[in-house]
Amino acid sequence: MPRFFFYKLVVDDGGAPCVEGGLLSLAICKPMIRSSADENDLIFGFAANSLHPDNRLIYIARITKKLSGDDGRNGYYSDHAYAARADCIYRWDCGTYSVRDGARFHGLPGDLEHDLGEAPLFKRANVLLSDDFRYFGGSLPEHYKTRFKKLAKAVETLGRGHRAHPEPALISELEALKMEAWRKGDNQIVGTASQSPRCGISHRGGVCGSIKKRSGYPRPPS
Repeated sequence: MPRFFFYKLVVDDGGAPCVEGGLLSLAICKPMIRSSADENDLIFGFAANSLHPDNRLIYIARITKKLSGDDGRNGYYSDHAYAARADCIYRWDCGTYSVRDGARFHGLPGDLEHDLGEAPLFKRANVLLSDDFRYFGGSLPEHYKTRFKKLAKAVETLGRGHRAHPEPALISELEALKMEAWRKGDNQIVGTASQSPRCGISHRGGVCGSIKKRSGYPRPPS
């Protein structure tokens, strides 16, 4: 069964997530989600109050591929197919990771360890990829709180840490929100990023919740 992850973004500048060439990637920030989520799980990103006070929806993505593995073996930072992506800010060389020249994101002390984990294991070096997503950026004003009461409360009250929400009604509302977004059209990129990229700006912060769908949960409202 798929799991549903949702969290608040404090930064939306094209780095996390990164949307390029019909592919959405989550390679930096949110290490707990990147470690826990698997293929077919769903991620919902909402704006934190500091980004957009209305907690608008930034993106929804169904994970279609996960690159995992330490020692550079996950491929994202060593495969030339991903080297030109804006969030590919690290490189694997001589048995360790380092920051690429010209990296557009992060750059603060401790960011590499936060993103990839401690050497030599780099247990956080996981990258989530999706070719089944809708990215709204900052272009979609809040539109879900009136109809999806459980979701509105869950987003507004997210606290520190990684939490699980087993409520069937919340799963139903997340499913309905996803179905609504997909019904509106096939365009994967619906809006533009809320901010421009700036090196030295950390994407850390925000909190997340996770839900595992179980059999017997109600159908989403139409």
